[in-house]
Amino acid sequence: QVQLDESGGGTVQPGGSLRLSCRASGGAFRFGRPFSDYAVAWFRQAPGKAREYLAGISGTAHLTDYADSVKGRFTISRSNPDYTASLRMTRLSPSDTATYYCAVNRDYRELRDEIEYWGRGTQVTVSS
Repeated sequence: QVQLDESGGGTVQPGGSLRLSCRASGGAFRFGRPFSDYAVAWFRQAPGKAREYLAGISGTAHLTDYADSVKGRFTISRSNPDYTASLRMTRLSPSDTATYYCAVNRDYRELRDEIEYWGRGTQVTVSS
């Protein structure tokens, strides 16, 4: 089992930036299983809208993938020794207001469609 805890959400003005973090823990890592066994993705969901894939990163961080809606504005990264992943968000607009979720899958190729574990989410509000 993998537990994912997001942090870093809050309220920011249009044009501003935020950095979200996701820390992994749980029984899956109890016997030394490395965090690099899991690819990580970030999703978001705004009220009344479907959950949207934003970005993904492979276990070794050699591969990254972005949705067109955030390409060039958001950057995904990870630190395997710390069991953490991050999403750096820049040039935020009110349309980025949503709950942001961290998620993992052992297969990077399935990140957009299949998720093994989800975090509980962190709220991001972009407003003046």
